[in-house]
Amino acid sequence: MRVITGKARGVVLKTPKGMSTRPTADRVKEALFSIIQFEIPAAKVLDLFGGTGQLGIEALSRDAKSAVFVDADREACALIRENLKRTKLDSQAKVICSDYASFLRSCNEMYDIIFLDPPYSETFLENSLKMISEIDILQSGGIIVTERPAGKDLLCDFPGFSRSKDYKYSKTILTIFRKD
Repeated sequence: MRVITGKARGVVLKTPKGMSTRPTADRVKEALFSIIQFEIPAAKVLDLFGGTGQLGIEALSRDAKSAVFVDADREACALIRENLKRTKLDSQAKVICSDYASFLRSCNEMYDIIFLDPPYSETFLENSLKMISEIDILQSGGIIVTERPAGKDLLCDFPGFSRSKDYKYSKTILTIFRKD
């Protein structure tokens, strides 16, 4: 797993041992950043299920202004900090060790891009989308990028958001929501 382009291009990111974190495949990440490339410069980014930090780090490498990484797992938070140091992007980032719901309930910042790549086996994706639509932390015109496994439907509508088409890459589906 590496940073694809930008200031930290080519830096290899450390991945966790075991199966507790499922990093986005490089091919899917490359497609995702091709889709949102014009949204990134000067953006404030929230990587809500940080894992390895690779999505937020890729955004920072491509000139996002700042990124906040949130993960409930202490080892994942330590890994994100290590990957930020490896890429020399740590001065633009903040890592918060918290579950997503607690973070969202206390969040008072606005973001331009929110990445949601939660554990596939949970209902965190639907729940976090619902909470985000209720608490209004996305700038007008901002985007939410979701990742889920092929075969897992995302049928809910979220007030105030327009949904793009689904982008399918092998066993992964990306969906973009834009704040109206």
